[in-house]
Amino acid sequence: LPLSYLKQEELPNIPSSEPPCPAFQYVLCAATSPAVKQQEETLTYLNQGQSYEVRMLCDPKLSDATHRALLCPQSVVRVVFHDRRLQYTEQQQLDGWRWSRPGDRILDIDVPLSVGVIEPQVLPSQLNTVEFHWDPTKRTSLFLQVHCISTEFTPRKKGGEKGVPFRLQIDTFKPGDKGLPPEHLHSAGCLIKVFKPKGADRKLKTDREKLEKQPLQERDKYQAACESTVFVEVCVGALGVRGACSPWPDASAGPSSPLSPLALTSPHSCKLLSPDRLCSSPPLALDTLGGSPVEDLNPGASILETQQWLHQHRFSSYCRLLANFTGTDLLKLTRQDLIQICGAADGIRLCNALRAR
Repeated sequence: LPLSYLKQEELPNIPSSEPPCPAFQYVLCAATSPAVKQQEETLTYLNQGQSYEVRMLCDPKLSDATHRALLCPQSVVRVVFHDRRLQYTEQQQLDGWRWSRPGDRILDIDVPLSVGVIEPQVLPSQLNTVEFHWDPTKRTSLFLQVHCISTEFTPRKKGGEKGVPFRLQIDTFKPGDKGLPPEHLHSAGCLIKVFKPKGADRKLKTDREKLEKQPLQERDKYQAACESTVFVEVCVGALGVRGACSPWPDASAGPSSPLSPLALTSPHSCKLLSPDRLCSSPPLALDTLGGSPVEDLNPGASILETQQWLHQHRFSSYCRLLANFTGTDLLKLTRQDLIQICGAADGIRLCNALRAR
């Protein structure tokens, strides 16, 4: 498990000068699944209602001045949908869950077990969100409980439903001075699936047994399981449009304001980069949007090419909503998905354009 902060090793890709954005790392003390293929994001199974430790770490090589400047940052922890289609109906899904489980929360802090957590807040209006302050110079362990299970958001069939994955995301902010909005410092997340009590242990055991039965050549296609889960830093989307797929809320709103569904998750992760390469997307060149429209959207189209295709086909008003979609992502959406996102008229028009009708 490459926990560079724990090993006190030199961090790759971190400039030797003091970085403007501190290098945080969050570690969930739960084993990753061995049934995840190489190059895919790790997946971690959790038991419903069980307390799991999340270690909040900060690069010890930062200067004392930086540590003082980062004194008592605020972190916002959320459980959100990973599936794009569920992201668009997030509020309806949460309202339905609230109605079926009155008085319960999706995410909670186990305060007695937590260490170094300052002023924990659980907002009644945000069932999937908790907030707290912490001191990066001291040991901080946050114990979380997830009370929803993955199959609660799966269409009911005749049993054997495959539960949906959630994203456990932590956004860290430096509190603003004298009424100024908070400054975003870091965001990272990991994929989880939540099972009924003891279900995660059974699923992990089943995955291991299935993998052991595979030929050695097939096993090489899968990642080695780790005892802990390292959160992957979230790559910020295009910063030119405030709130467009960024992992933090609008600066004027502050950490306590709920994020839009698209702002809660990004499927594209990035390593820590130097300031001049900090996860910025290339600006959309206006002169590339002219010319005759391309009839078919290529499944291999990049995010930028997909945005251009939307502009060319007069779907500019939905570019912000679909800002992180590749050609494959867009083509995977069904007619009903598109109607739900764009409304009946534009949804049908977009569906026909994608199918080149």
